[in-house]
Amino acid sequence: MTTGCLLSSCCQDENPFLKAYDTAFGVPPFDRIRNEHYLPAFREGIKQHQAEIQAIAENTASPDFANTIEALEYSGAVLGRVSNVFSALYSSDSNPELDSIAETVSPLISEHNDNIYLNKALFERVKTLYDSEDKNKLTAEQQRTLEKHYKNFIRSGAALDEAQQKRLREINRELGLLELAFGKNVLAANNAYQKWVDKEEDLAGLPENFRQSAAEAAKKAGQEGKWLFTTQKASFIPVLQYAQNRELRKELLTAYNNLANNDDANDNKENINKIMKLRVEKAQLLGYSTPAAFILEPTMAKTPEAVMNFLKELWTPSLAKAQAEAKELQALMDQDVKGQQLEAWDWWYYAEKLRAAKYDLDEEALRPYFKMEQVRQGAFDLAGKLWGLKFEANNTLPRYNQEAEAFEVKDADGSLLGILYTDYFPRGGKRAGAWMTNFTEQYKKDGVNYRPIIVNVGNFSKPTADKPSLLSMDEVETLFHEFGHALHGLLSQCNYPGISGTSVPRDFVELPSQLMENWCFEPEVMKTYAFHYQTGEVIPEELINKIQKTSTFNQGFTQVEYLSAALLDMDYHLIDRVQDIDVSSFEAQSMRNIGMMPQIVVRYRSTYFNHIFRGGYSAGYYSYKWSEVLDSDAFQAFKETGDIYNPAVAKAYRKNILEKGGSEDPMKLYIDFRGAEPNSDALLKKIGLK
Repeated sequence: MTTGCLLSSCCQDENPFLKAYDTAFGVPPFDRIRNEHYLPAFREGIKQHQAEIQAIAENTASPDFANTIEALEYSGAVLGRVSNVFSALYSSDSNPELDSIAETVSPLISEHNDNIYLNKALFERVKTLYDSEDKNKLTAEQQRTLEKHYKNFIRSGAALDEAQQKRLREINRELGLLELAFGKNVLAANNAYQKWVDKEEDLAGLPENFRQSAAEAAKKAGQEGKWLFTTQKASFIPVLQYAQNRELRKELLTAYNNLANNDDANDNKENINKIMKLRVEKAQLLGYSTPAAFILEPTMAKTPEAVMNFLKELWTPSLAKAQAEAKELQALMDQDVKGQQLEAWDWWYYAEKLRAAKYDLDEEALRPYFKMEQVRQGAFDLAGKLWGLKFEANNTLPRYNQEAEAFEVKDADGSLLGILYTDYFPRGGKRAGAWMTNFTEQYKKDGVNYRPIIVNVGNFSKPTADKPSLLSMDEVETLFHEFGHALHGLLSQCNYPGISGTSVPRDFVELPSQLMENWCFEPEVMKTYAFHYQTGEVIPEELINKIQKTSTFNQGFTQVEYLSAALLDMDYHLIDRVQDIDVSSFEAQSMRNIGMMPQIVVRYRSTYFNHIFRGGYSAGYYSYKWSEVLDSDAFQAFKETGDIYNPAVAKAYRKNILEKGGSEDPMKLYIDFRGAEPNSDALLKKIGLK
């Protein structure tokens, strides 16, 4: 790997990160970005940003919002460019070179952030503004931005003494490297597992398109005539749903459940142990009893107690519903095999059988109507009906991977809102799951409204040699979900990058994404995108009606699987002393404490729980369900009018939620939209608990 450039004038001219992008719409020039550009750009970006920070801190003029807070908001352009691109590609298109760069850069960024937040002179300027009565003269957005900066300084150790700050720097550096290692191990474990099947009879029950996908994967891996399955969900979930071979189902689910937990080079148990020790120490160093208390302070929930009460309120009825579902599945299983107990690898299989028996619905019969490109267009068309948005493919823009596609997003008046990239298929360098990120944020400066460049990433069912990508119902829902995040970024109209778009509390950020899920299986919406990929026939009313009838089917399983993960997350982050953790025992005890059913496995076991040990959702996995209360209540605002496209409600939602980012308190934003705080009844009815 070449990283030796020392920023000579020649290198500066060649490194695309060191000046504003000269591309159409300001997208990153991926065709000119090479791995050797990252490290020099990080180093130069840190150097330039530190000079800007010092200039702000040493300014002899009295601190005011413009020369302190705005100056901070608009600083660090080079570092921002390289950080955003590197972070996005490290998650979606990684390689060993990027691994090495990440390990070098992580401590540099940690040190740089500490140098900012532990800068005494800079903190004094921010504190002077925060303590001043003049702050009441600022706009609501400016007050929110000032408050965010002040609290970030406090929460980053600005008020600690010198010895405590020294230890905090050490903790931050170690945590950065450990969290990086955790994610790297999960990706490596995912890529390492391969299940080869060489007898077609072992695939009995598996639909032909999945057999074909597995055969093509095997051929690509040099094993033509066999079938290859992995721990990517698009590969093994169909096996769990349809394969008659119980041992195959067991082997694949067990492999997934044991990711990064096999006492090998990719094992994450010791990483978790070290991460939690450091998180506890950091929280207590900053004056909080637990990591959860520290993390939750700036959220809507505010306290661990509020989160635990919320989760337990949902847990009891969800568990009861799942237990009732298990009895139904056991009865169905008894018809197949006598004397066998329902296990986790049986649940998906018999749930599909039960769905067919009770509702005459085979989910595989829906896939031909869910061609990826059509579903994506359906999401685009929905945004068009709600707000007049237009999405125009642009095949000339640079792409970081040939599977990514770019779209110009325009408002109803034709003005540019931003650029959206979509990248939907699994590959070796992409971590599991689905997410939204951005290459640039929206903000306003000197009369210019800089528009964002957004990315939606997924791991959906890939096309085969003779079939396009045909999505499952879950994948359709996920596409709409991530598109909701994209809209939150694209429609932002904030002045400052630190509060624009999705820069909101963790338990509010999922509202825009989950709200979009409410539309995807509405009959009116399905008729705009669900066309048979071969005949062009719109999805029949009969199938639409069956989908509606199954809306609460298997919800006990869904809720228990999710809530158990959220409770496991909280158990980790409620640890109140630095101690060694036996990860396997800790997880098992956590599940015993809530009476977890043996037939259901927690959605994310500890060793591959990227959300909480790598992805920023530590003590925050509950937020999906918290936001689901908001999104269920918000969708009622449309349903109550009798028009799910109601223009007045859509306008109010855009104005008060999507355009505002984190510029005001999230509950105030919600009340401004809805007229009242959210009511949980809509959620309980939607998931069949009321």
